[in-house]
Amino acid sequence: MTSPPRLVIAAPSSGAGKTTVATGLMAAFAGRGLAVSPHKVGPDYIDPGYHALATGRPGRNLDAYMCGTELIAPLFAHGARGCDLAVVEGVMGLYDGAADQGELASTAQVAKLLKAPVVLVVDASSQSRSVAALVHGFASWDPGVRIGGVILNKVATDRHEHLLREALGESGVPVLGVLRRAPAVATPSRHLGLVPVAERQAQAVEAVAAQAEQVRAGCDLDALLALARSAPPLAAQAWAPELEPVAGRPVVAVAGGAAFTFSYAEHAELLTAAGARVVSFDPLRDEELPEGTRGLVIGGGFPEMYGSELSANARLRKAVAELAASGAPVAAECAGLLYLARSLDGQPMCGVLDADARMSQRLTLGYRDAVAVSDSPLAAAGTRMRGHEFHRTVLEPGAGPSPAWGLRQPETRVEGFVQGGVHASYVHTHWAAVPGAARRFVEFCAR
Repeated sequence: MTSPPRLVIAAPSSGAGKTTVATGLMAAFAGRGLAVSPHKVGPDYIDPGYHALATGRPGRNLDAYMCGTELIAPLFAHGARGCDLAVVEGVMGLYDGAADQGELASTAQVAKLLKAPVVLVVDASSQSRSVAALVHGFASWDPGVRIGGVILNKVATDRHEHLLREALGESGVPVLGVLRRAPAVATPSRHLGLVPVAERQAQAVEAVAAQAEQVRAGCDLDALLALARSAPPLAAQAWAPELEPVAGRPVVAVAGGAAFTFSYAEHAELLTAAGARVVSFDPLRDEELPEGTRGLVIGGGFPEMYGSELSANARLRKAVAELAASGAPVAAECAGLLYLARSLDGQPMCGVLDADARMSQRLTLGYRDAVAVSDSPLAAAGTRMRGHEFHRTVLEPGAGPSPAWGLRQPETRVEGFVQGGVHASYVHTHWAAVPGAARRFVEFCAR
């Protein structure tokens, strides 16, 4: 049984200001001396980076599609252990989830699984009295979702605020904050969402500080904390990466830095629990792999933004190619797949895979139901995993002679590459759902 005070920050739709409010709240409460546990609904990798900056703790994801509903409360309890407050930022609109899957993976479902009160962030910039109808509809749609308050965002003037408060006066949903339009708190975006913290560290620190100040000035932090403390006890055993460790402590190198910022905190924890010594490296800066590297994990990120720099680091590209040619285990997802290709937008990459990558105008986005087609260090053939694709690049050819996955959603196709010890794919997966994948990978590293 666990009872951390907790809030879910949701909105009627994307673009209402959830990330600004959630990050600002995290930073404001951390500034009060509270230990704040940050969480994000869904597969997003970028927002957790800002959450971590605000709290000093790893941002963690709660994805009911990839991990299953049964793991949401345990993963939450794992992240929130020892904290005074947990703040969970939602995804999209409150009731939006996996396509054609009902409420699955929605913010509303996660809030119910956590028995957490919801604070609805409303973009009030183009409405006045209608805000009451909007809030009433969201509060009454699902009796299992408790809307504990509303924060009005992008309010123009004192007069505008008065009209909004008057309209909401009889709604039964208290106004817990009013935020004015403030360019200083904005975070720049590009083709796949916000620019990650690692690419704008100094500016990100300033933006998070501005968000915290805006929230302190415009929100009733005492009322929000009281709402968080009203959450009932949660019957959940905290998730733990409990795996029988492999002997030998093989070194697993994990790519990081500005070009490879997408990773789940649980992956490194699982690799460590399986007996690996996890060492990070930056393909933009480091010319050699970490000493003693026996396996390589290259997650997602934005190599397309750093193609010239990655290509210029020829020594590291050669080291990666030689490691892969030796048969060592290599797990690459999305950005990692591009880095292993022969070229990216015409610039030489590692040349491990007989494929060329380029930017595209087409966005590929969505959850994937995947089955391993070929045996690899990550998964035995027939292993089922759920994942997520999110990219604006294409690979030619799109899959190798031995593909990694057979996908059934939205259309049936094969995808990715299994080549020697390499498992490379566009599909992001969350290993907490299949912890055996981490141990299998480390076992291959130790051979």
